[in-house]
Amino acid sequence: MAYPATVLRVMIASPSDTLEARDAVENAIHGWNNANSENKQIALLPWRWETSSVPVSGGHPQSLINSQGVDESDIIFALFGSRLGSPTPGAVSGTAEEIERAIEQGKPVHLYFSSASLPNDVDVSQLEGLRQFRSEMSKRALLGEFSNPSQLEHEVWKAIEHDIPHLAVDISQSEMAPNGVQFLVQPKQERELQGADKNGKPKYRTNYWLEISNTGDRIAEDVVFASAGVNPTMTVITSGEPTKIHAQQTRRLDVAYMMGVGEKILRIQWVENGVKKEEDFYVG
Repeated sequence: MAYPATVLRVMIASPSDTLEARDAVENAIHGWNNANSENKQIALLPWRWETSSVPVSGGHPQSLINSQGVDESDIIFALFGSRLGSPTPGAVSGTAEEIERAIEQGKPVHLYFSSASLPNDVDVSQLEGLRQFRSEMSKRALLGEFSNPSQLEHEVWKAIEHDIPHLAVDISQSEMAPNGVQFLVQPKQERELQGADKNGKPKYRTNYWLEISNTGDRIAEDVVFASAGVNPTMTVITSGEPTKIHAQQTRRLDVAYMMGVGEKILRIQWVENGVKKEEDFYVG
């Protein structure tokens, strides 16, 4: 059954010698989704350059991976085996560049280094570069280790559980971001007893008005109302003096309708944070 969820993208970054580790991170993500997604209404979407990136021209491949992967992700997992990776125009390796870019953007970045036995064909220069990079990063971050894919899955799960509460706060704050003045206009009417005619039958008059609510979170200042449209058949009964409508406040605006074919459109003009605004509402 379908359910609403906030989708968070998780980038898996690494040199080319960590295929099993990359699969382990993705398995951990899917496992977390199966156990938590519906209950917490959060879904994690793994992003791997080899399966998720879109082939496109217009820049160095690493810069394109940065824009598609790093910039659009919420969490980054960086994995290292025995290689640092190939250098890029801006960093000692593509993975190192992705890490730096994510850190600059204030995103959670988790670095894990393999403690498994080195392969027989290890590239000594790559290994030395990796050790130097790890030494430098140890001064700026708390680093993790893994000896096998199963242990890495466990570590990734822990990291996700650490990140989600902080990211959930960011999500809730963005959902509560100011939405400004939001007008809701609803036509209303009622019959009012006006006495009786000469035969004693009750006489009624129909009163028409519009309920105008500011459902937003900002005050609307210098608010004025007017009929608009071609051949308007609605008259706004107002003093013409500007007024204020505070957030979550409702005002009554009396109107009169005329016979004939025409439009019933209310035009609201107001000032919001010093900016003049205008919106038309069809009310009949």
